[in-house]
Amino acid sequence: MKALICNKPFEFIYQELDIPTPKENNVLLKIAAVGICGTDIHAFAGNQPFFTYPRILGHEASGTIKAVGNKVTNWKVGQRVALIPYVSCGECDACRSGKTNCCEKISVIGVHEDGCFCEYLSVPEKNILPISDNVDDISAALIEPFAISAHAVRRANIQPNDDVLIVGAGPIGLGAAAIAAADGAHVVIADTSEARREHIKKQLKLSSFDPISEKVEDYFNGKLPLIVIDATGNQKAMNNAVNLIRHGGRIVFVGLFKGDFSFSDPDFHKKETTLLGSRNATYEDFSKVQQLMAQNKLSAAMMLTHTFNFEGLADIYAEQIVNNKSLIKSVITFK
Repeated sequence: MKALICNKPFEFIYQELDIPTPKENNVLLKIAAVGICGTDIHAFAGNQPFFTYPRILGHEASGTIKAVGNKVTNWKVGQRVALIPYVSCGECDACRSGKTNCCEKISVIGVHEDGCFCEYLSVPEKNILPISDNVDDISAALIEPFAISAHAVRRANIQPNDDVLIVGAGPIGLGAAAIAAADGAHVVIADTSEARREHIKKQLKLSSFDPISEKVEDYFNGKLPLIVIDATGNQKAMNNAVNLIRHGGRIVFVGLFKGDFSFSDPDFHKKETTLLGSRNATYEDFSKVQQLMAQNKLSAAMMLTHTFNFEGLADIYAEQIVNNKSLIKSVITFK
């Protein structure tokens, strides 16, 4: 099989490797489509912490089962699936409490171990999700980033008609907005990019505004929102989150940055603020996204702006992906 290996920062090489033989509890996937994440961009540029080279990138994938290990009984050759890339230990306190997304020993396929920028991949049977016939391969590859968004929405405990502000219109922010809206919330998105606000209007049919020149209250009938989900990973934006919620409000940080955030403690306390972090996603989140896609309540177009073919990807990765300011989300296909 052909694999695209990030040999060192700023260097991709294609290499012919043997097709893996699945271990007893693994399945062999023929990869159909792979989403390109910010993690993949940062790793290529040498900015991903706790990362070692060489590495096959890619953790957002869909494919078809081509072989199963001798102890696998719940899956059959020919089934279409999406990858759940978080390999958890199942033994730590987080795993035992159902929070496999923040396992103490978590290994992420495509980050801590080789991933999906290749034609075939062997993965544990617990790390795949069946996909409906009406969910295409590209959409299925985007179940993972949508699941990150779904987990943040679940952390926020959003109820129908809640006023929700999403800060940041990257893929995760767009996904959180779409899922919160599907759950019946009143959703508005803040982003400084006019192009991204146009994307929101066209693809999500939601309101958006420029937080630099406009007031958030103008989009919630003169009030502040009950819930803020920050997907920027921007220190200044995150430090400002307490100022954006009403008294009794909730904040979820799904974006992150390297460093410390700070805010006024009196403001934090007088609002009796609930502050939550959100990391990765669980099977429940993946399953919810797949169902929403099957019901046509989520679509790839909500975040997808570009597609690329696996052949020749190495030659255009820096220019058309890493340095492409118009790109919001991209997917690699293998056809």
